[in-house]
Amino acid sequence: MENLNIAVLASGRGSNFQAIIDAVETGALKGVTVRLLLSDKQKAFAIERARKHGIEFLVMSPGQFSSRDDYFAHVADEMRKHHIGLIILAGFMRLVGKTLIDAFPNRIMNIHPALLPSFPGLHGQKDAVEYGVRISGCTVHFVDEGMDTGPVIIQAAVPVMPDDTEGTLSARILCCEHAIYPEAIRLFAENRLDIEGRTVRIKNLPTSDAFLIWPPLRS
Repeated sequence: MENLNIAVLASGRGSNFQAIIDAVETGALKGVTVRLLLSDKQKAFAIERARKHGIEFLVMSPGQFSSRDDYFAHVADEMRKHHIGLIILAGFMRLVGKTLIDAFPNRIMNIHPALLPSFPGLHGQKDAVEYGVRISGCTVHFVDEGMDTGPVIIQAAVPVMPDDTEGTLSARILCCEHAIYPEAIRLFAENRLDIEGRTVRIKNLPTSDAFLIWPPLRS
């Protein structure tokens, strides 16, 4: 299997970035190299994680460029320079532009803290609690030009408890995010994802594999 270079785009603390680093360093995610971190924020804590693990990083602010399309065209140029095969959004707080999507079709992933297509956007956990649903979770999907509208790769479900707040539900969902994001990358690296319309089909999937992850409840 040819090695897969990935780049992570992050705006904040980068906890999913760390989960991916850990999966690579422990051998749980084989054949994958975290080649680059790109952030739009000079003070993003994800940069400190990159420094600690010897990962190259770049800071590119949209304010440096003439337009959104120009910004993402330069991002695409950096991805090509670093021979990136898959782009990972990990708390990157910008809607990805067409220039990057066209340059890397079906090679950009995002994770969202809700069971899409329910509760897209910036406040998925808060929206789930306020709506009163019994089940929430997280979704890894390919990125298209919409807001959390790309084809779903893998999802994990978690219960919403009667006394949950946005914070407590977010913490429970985050545990699942850290589990399924490396798994989605592994499936891509093994060339096991086929896209048919809006459906992502996973090749050679054992019948024992589970799509729903119910983490143990913690006090």
